[in-house]
Amino acid sequence: MRYDLDDLRLFLHIVTEGSITAGAARMHLSLPSASARVRSLERHTGVALLIRGRRGVRPTPAGTTLARHARDVLDRTARLESAVASYTRSPTAPVTLLGGGSAMHRLVPQALISFLRAHPDVDVTVSESRTPQTVRMLADGEADLGVVLDDEAGDCGLHMEPLGDDSLVVIGQAEGILAGRTALTYNEVAEHPLVGLDADSSLRRWIEKHLGPHAPVVRHRTTVADLSVLVALVAAGVGLAVVPRRAIDPHQSLAVCELQEPWARRHHLLAWGVKDRASSTATAALAEHLRHAAQSEPSFRSAHGAPLGWQSFPEG
Repeated sequence: MRYDLDDLRLFLHIVTEGSITAGAARMHLSLPSASARVRSLERHTGVALLIRGRRGVRPTPAGTTLARHARDVLDRTARLESAVASYTRSPTAPVTLLGGGSAMHRLVPQALISFLRAHPDVDVTVSESRTPQTVRMLADGEADLGVVLDDEAGDCGLHMEPLGDDSLVVIGQAEGILAGRTALTYNEVAEHPLVGLDADSSLRRWIEKHLGPHAPVVRHRTTVADLSVLVALVAAGVGLAVVPRRAIDPHQSLAVCELQEPWARRHHLLAWGVKDRASSTATAALAEHLRHAAQSEPSFRSAHGAPLGWQSFPEG
């Protein structure tokens, strides 16, 4: 029995997202095409792999088993490709990865841990960089991969693919002033004392750029340089904060609400440099680890306990 690697990758995306629509988007496929691939995979295996419902899909026991083994197969394939490529790649040429502040907080470290363990022959140079600078460096051949924000990357001519949600949310102390709230506008947030990042941080500058000249006056009780410190201060009741959803540990006791602003809906894209991607299997392997790290991030819940950022799509 033979399996197509792209079908396995699509199935993993669908299981992770709980939606064929979202899984198809990750693979740049239309919903009918993705649905047809899933049905073909089910015919190939001879068993049902997904339970379809109005609110999405979930794997059957057979689907859970397939997803577990598919993840191992894709990881081993990346290791195989890297091992063979090590004979043609100079050990002194590291892969260069760039990313913004929110990507550097959880996504990039998680991908680096798994990648560097799996590829002891490959080195990685990592730098924090805002999206405009990252795009320029990728276009100039100064970097191999970058994690960028969709609204800032624009039509830059680089090869890019969806990597995951990076929307902004409001966090506060559990059972605090956010209790019973599911969403707030930024003006409502600004009515309360805040904890923020330093003025020169990429997130702070990004927020202020989108607020424009009519931004409400806010009171920052303190500003810090690190997202982990910021989240810890909020959990201790110092104030509210606007942070990327990725910055939150789902096991930490926090109240989390949607931020009701169009600019709060952000997505990470994986951008490739202009270097020949086919010539660097190590770059492709690192990209796969970034995808896996993005897929493995848990879902988050609001102050009411309802999933944040969840949408219902009809499944085919």
